[in-house]
Amino acid sequence: MAAGPLADVTVLDLTHYIAGPYCTKLLALYGAEVIKIERPGRGDPARHLGPFPGGVPHPEKSGLFLHLNTNKQSVTVNLKHPRGQELIRALVPHVDVVVENFSPRVLPSLGLSYPELEPLNPRLVMTSISNFGQSGPYRDWKAQDIVIYAMGGAMNLTGLPEREPLRLALNLMAYQGGNVAAAATMTGVLGARRLGVGQHIDVALMEVHAGSIDRRTTALLGYQYTGEPGYREEPTGIGIYPSGVYPCKDGYVQVLVFPQAWERLLAAMEMPELASDPRFADPLARMQPENRPAFLALFLDWLRRHTRYEAMYKAQAQGVPMTAVNPPSAVLEDPHFQARGTFVRLAHPAAGTLPYLREPFRMTASPAVPLQRAPLLGEHTEAVLQRYLGLSAKEVAQLRREGVV
Repeated sequence: MAAGPLADVTVLDLTHYIAGPYCTKLLALYGAEVIKIERPGRGDPARHLGPFPGGVPHPEKSGLFLHLNTNKQSVTVNLKHPRGQELIRALVPHVDVVVENFSPRVLPSLGLSYPELEPLNPRLVMTSISNFGQSGPYRDWKAQDIVIYAMGGAMNLTGLPEREPLRLALNLMAYQGGNVAAAATMTGVLGARRLGVGQHIDVALMEVHAGSIDRRTTALLGYQYTGEPGYREEPTGIGIYPSGVYPCKDGYVQVLVFPQAWERLLAAMEMPELASDPRFADPLARMQPENRPAFLALFLDWLRRHTRYEAMYKAQAQGVPMTAVNPPSAVLEDPHFQARGTFVRLAHPAAGTLPYLREPFRMTASPAVPLQRAPLLGEHTEAVLQRYLGLSAKEVAQLRREGVV
């Protein structure tokens, strides 16, 4: 198996749900050995969240878990058991990184905080992912993705002006936080190798979102200069130029047309005669709101005669940014993604053979490792404890009987 650019990095993964597992998944995809610690008997709570094949819940068939935990090893350890805490402390000298996303009060209550682990491994990089960070008045507050999206400020700009604010994209904040945590973790690893000392990295999902590009940077810059908080606007486009999602023969397309693309849009529609239509003949006429319905009627009629991909190919051939709005099944069959090998089919002993998304970026000199299925609960417990701690199969079996692993 290819080693991968992070082959010399070992990660002790104490994460669950989405943000933390996505962070460690990114590290695992590029070769890091990721030892995922799960609760005996139940495992990562994501194992109990759908979607499930056939709609039947099963801890080894969760689509969310299978996606977030490729290329990892699963070791069950009861963190509430004193012996389980000893196992974690015994593993720390053998790893480069610990990633966790418990509430800030949890690991200190278990004797597994960074100040308690750092003496065991002075080069240890520990990344803690939480809703509001390891300090501050909101430190212990509960939150979900929608709460972070709202408090971070972007929701105020999302939705229609006469309606309440809306959220966008399921679990957007969690995945965004996982991305940032992975980059921060590797920055910490580079620092530890240059300076010989580790550090504790505090990733607050609230701060990740509040300072992100997702509707925030431009709005914050505008507020800084004008004092205006930003507004939700109707997606009407500029003049007659179509912008947004429109129906076509077999679904929908997304398009964004600026004035400079007017001639290219007419070429895609094969309607050059519209260039001489008095309603659309000059830039000023094309900006008049009263001319918009007439042009949109022609545009929608053209779309109704074309499928998503027909309209997309004709528009893109003329340099017009139009794309199909695809359901998941169409994404899997998209010729571009197929040509790039974006999806890989993996066999899983419980969930069967399913398509999985490959690594998010490609490197020529140090490619990612081959994609491997997510682990069964506790699948690697015995092997990891034998390899790193020298425990025998008999000793692991005894720990299992005692509810430690």
